[in-house]
Amino acid sequence: MFQEIKAAQERLKGHAHVTPVMTSAALNRLTGVQVYFKCENFQKIGAFKFRGAFNSLSRLSKEQRRRGVVTFSSGNHAQAVALVGRMLDVQTTVVMPNDAPAIKLAATRAYGATVIQYDPATASREELARNLQEEHGYTMIPPFDHPDIVAGQGTAALELFEQVGDLDMLLVPCGGGGLLSGCAIAASGMSPGCRTIGIEPALGDDATRSFRTKTLQRVVNPPTIADGTRTPSLGRVTFPLVLAYVSDMATVSEQAIIEAVQFLFYRLKLVVEPSGALGLAALLSKAVVPQGRLGIILSGGNIDAATMTTILNS
Repeated sequence: MFQEIKAAQERLKGHAHVTPVMTSAALNRLTGVQVYFKCENFQKIGAFKFRGAFNSLSRLSKEQRRRGVVTFSSGNHAQAVALVGRMLDVQTTVVMPNDAPAIKLAATRAYGATVIQYDPATASREELARNLQEEHGYTMIPPFDHPDIVAGQGTAALELFEQVGDLDMLLVPCGGGGLLSGCAIAASGMSPGCRTIGIEPALGDDATRSFRTKTLQRVVNPPTIADGTRTPSLGRVTFPLVLAYVSDMATVSEQAIIEAVQFLFYRLKLVVEPSGALGLAALLSKAVVPQGRLGIILSGGNIDAATMTTILNS
């Protein structure tokens, strides 16, 4: 799988941004470790999801491209598929919850996708997308549970190790596990001594419970501010990879997430959405014990004004 991540990196050259790495002397003093932030909030569409979407769509056959694709997402993957579809001239249809962040919904439509909204309290996004797939002959581009998605997302960590060298620990947000499993595989190939730790909101701790019990656990529409992590469970592809490559899992409170977004905004001048700040939330709240040289994936920066205003006023 590590070789698939390297192959994905080749496909992404010239299409994805090589995102910057940032540091904070104040944070290093506070925590006693050297912290490197991989800023995927500066990736195209404002999140790491562009990597997996481009890797997946670029591998479609001419016939698959002609028929179009369908996906389901609360926002960042939706935007990514829509943008890549526009770049590669592929029709895109996206199933999105009616409570998706307004900024993500607007961007997905602006990139040219047909958006189908649903009520997450009464309908299954996966079922809606499968029905559309069967009706129209679309190719499904799932948000996390596919080898091409995992390989694409893993290029974020691959890039980080190329930029900063070996790390002792890597903190990665976890929703459906695509980013986490991809980054853990990249870490094992680039820096074998690095411990990759997945971070979830305590309100949506299905992956942590799955990791502990070695049995897939679920959560239904958790009321966390980290909307990018509201996936019901790890997937058939990502769950085994998480078990095989991830060293540990940890959870953080809603307050810790808010404080991490505030820290990034005020101290590093970075706009990071709640899901993207989970790694820093774990570090600041001591949900993990840091070691040596530590990497944190800031997975995205797509946060609407109302949510950011609420967080900064908290």
